[in-house]
Amino acid sequence: MKKTILITGSTDGLGKIMATELAQEGHHIILHGRNSIKAEKVKSEIEKTNKQ
Repeated sequence: MKKTILITGSTDGLGKIMATELAQEGHHIILHGRNSIKAEKVKSEIEKTNKQ
């Protein structure tokens, strides 16, 4: 069952790892971080990884 998941602190460390892994499993991920530039970078990385 695919879920929508909000991950706080998703720009570094465990939050980033979990966001990436859950997205690869097909879940809809909502990223949250204090730095919008880092959040956009993580979003781009996840999208690039999932297109392969």
